[in-house]
This record gives sequence, C-alpha cells and structure tokens, in this order.
Amino acid sequence: MNPFKKYSEEYSETRLWDKIKGFARQAGQKTVYTALLLYYAYRRKDTPAWAKNIVLGTLGYFIAPIDGLPDLTPIIGYTDDLGVLSFGLVTIATYINDEVKSNARERLQKWFGDIDESDLEDVDKQI
Repeated sequence: MNPFKKYSEEYSETRLWDKIKGFARQAGQKTVYTALLLYYAYRRKDTPAWAKNIVLGTLGYFIAPIDGLPDLTPIIGYTDDLGVLSFGLVTIATYINDEVKSNARERLQKWFGDIDESDLEDVDKQI
C-alpha cells in the first residue's frame, strides 16, 4: 500500500523538473539524486505498476507545495522530502539498475557540475 497515494495527483514530469530547477541547490544533491533515481526507475518498462505508484506518490510529495515541513525553510525543509523519497527508493530498490543510476548521475552532473560522491554513495547504500 502506498501511504503517499494522495500526492500522486501532484506529479507531472514538468512539475518535477520545475521543482528541481527552482530548488536543486537548496534541496541538495542527495535529495535530487534520490528523486532522479525514482524518476528513471519509473520510466523503465520492467518496473511494475505497484512500484510506479510508489514513485508517483513519493515524487508527488516532493513536488507538493504543502507537506510535513515547508520547503522554504533552508536545510530542514527538505528533511521530510528526503525521508519520503528514501522510503520510495528502498521500496522499489529492485528496479534501480545500473542504467537508472547512470542516467541519474548524468543528469545530476549537468545540473550541479561537481558531484559530491559521498552523498551519492550514501544514497546508493540504501538500495
């Protein structure tokens, strides 16, 4: 069961890119990388519907303007988002393959330039 199902309606690819574009630096590389892993796992043909529903709910929560902690609060505002994204990531970890990781890292590199490998390794250890 997806506890974040109500947030699925918040998700659209355009809204995800807009959120990341506007708040990537504030949210941090861990949060953005986790969101990208979920996004690219969602796009895989092999990812089943139940896993895609988890992704939609967790990404929808990330996008939602109102959530547990307002995102306008520096650092603390994205703590809940990272927690929810991490929940989604661990839940669908089976569908995060090397191609998904490569795509996420590539996109992250374009947006951030220098990547903090320790942040990415922290996320990768979850899956």
